Amino acid sequence: MHKAVAAIFLVAHEALHMPLAVAQTDLPTLGDSSDLTTSAERRLGDRIIRELYRDPDYIDDPVIADYVQGIWRPLMAAAKARGELSSELDERFAWEILLGRDRTVNAFALPGGYLGLHLGLVGVVTSRDELASVLAHELSHVTQRHISRLVTQQSKQTPLLLGAMILGALAASKNPGATQALVVGGQALAMQNQLNFSRDMEREADRIGYGLMAPAGFAPQGFVSMFDKLQQANRLNDNGSWPYLRSHPLTTERMADMHSRIPPGATTTAAAPSTQEHAMVAARARVLSNPGVDTLRQWIAEPQGTGFTSQPATRRAAVLYAAALGSSQLRDATGARATAKKLEDLVRNDAPAHRLARLLEAEIELAAGEAGAAVNMLSSDVGGGDSHGGNRRPELVLRSQALLRAGRAAEGSGPLQSWVATNPRDATAWQLLASTWQAQGQPLRAVRAEAEAHAARYDYAAAVDRFKAGQDLARRGGPQVDHIEASIIDTRLRAVESLLREQAAER
Repeated sequence: MHKAVAAIFLVAHEALHMPLAVAQTDLPTLGDSSDLTTSAERRLGDRIIRELYRDPDYIDDPVIADYVQGIWRPLMAAAKARGELSSELDERFAWEILLGRDRTVNAFALPGGYLGLHLGLVGVVTSRDELASVLAHELSHVTQRHISRLVTQQSKQTPLLLGAMILGALAASKNPGATQALVVGGQALAMQNQLNFSRDMEREADRIGYGLMAPAGFAPQGFVSMFDKLQQANRLNDNGSWPYLRSHPLTTERMADMHSRIPPGATTTAAAPSTQEHAMVAARARVLSNPGVDTLRQWIAEPQGTGFTSQPATRRAAVLYAAALGSSQLRDATGARATAKKLEDLVRNDAPAHRLARLLEAEIELAAGEAGAAVNMLSSDVGGGDSHGGNRRPELVLRSQALLRAGRAAEGSGPLQSWVATNPRDATAWQLLASTWQAQGQPLRAVRAEAEAHAARYDYAAAVDRFKAGQDLARRGGPQVDHIEASIIDTRLRAVESLLREQAAER
């Protein structure tokens, strides 16, 4: 995402999150109906998100995504248990979080249960609790259907106009000359003014999000420490790197409300201290946000600096992780291995952190062309099931990539098949499965997997094209063709063609 998503924030976030200039007192209460149905809101979100999937700054990093999901899922469960998330919304909405490489500190909610998270935000929060507070706030905007309720308030405007405006921001970010036309467009400007989140809605998202923290296993103080961090950034200088301050501007009422919710005697200045695991994930986010070669070299040199050994273990873990990953990105395999070994020794007694260190070592070996060594570092017990149980997606993806490069693709197909059977919207896994099947000389299966990868990202036109290619391949295959696979392709083609027609009718 990067510039594209930054532009979306200028429209989507400021159009969906900033408070109105005049406080509204007649906002709908919780439970009020909306003219925008859940299905219509989901379709609107699908339309926006398929463009974000195409943006070059969209990143599917299994390590960071897995960590974020470990925070997101308990919040979702708490929202269901507390009655904030209805069964209808739970079933109809996507509940997907997209990561963007953008270095700015931001997060956003879109219609239909989609959330976006900039690596810049992941890189600055100092604990799981602070990150949970951001996700809980955005989740509450969705569960309370603030977007839908605001669309309803202005009945003359259609939801698709909102989608067009956000997509226009995406296009404008690629063509600076188009920005002025977007800004002066009366209709778009009117929509922006009409869809500002009100102060009441911001406070509502704070209140409900705060209530999710403890039931989800997070310290509610994370809300307060995140607010304090935002306030400090705002006081120092809002230079554009903290768009979350513009989309969710702090007010004395919001801050006072959060402070008042902390029980007497509890700390009001900080959430739980950072863990080594969180520090390492934050370091990974900073490296993957493309900070530049000079910055990477500074981070690589930091472990050799005076006073490094006297720093807290959490800080040293973050520094070593950034230095090792940075060295790998700069093609210094020797330096990356040496630093990663120091990191593993440091975190050996911390199981979650040690897991990340081992994943990093395997990633370094794979980048250095040592695919066999990478495979040996990763357990073969990967594949289907929940990503927070015994089988983990980061290990699955990295091991599948390593097996492919090591010429051992057959070993990876089983776990990948099990995974996509329970996670059919995992486009990355489908694409890996396509490569795996192609390497095994199974082109028909490979074409279907490619089609499923496109469908998972709502690119139904490309999916239809690949399914039809599969049909052609099956017809040319003669009696040796896999008829079960051909039948699956025929069935899926009809289903995706129907989705494509619906998609075309929305334009």
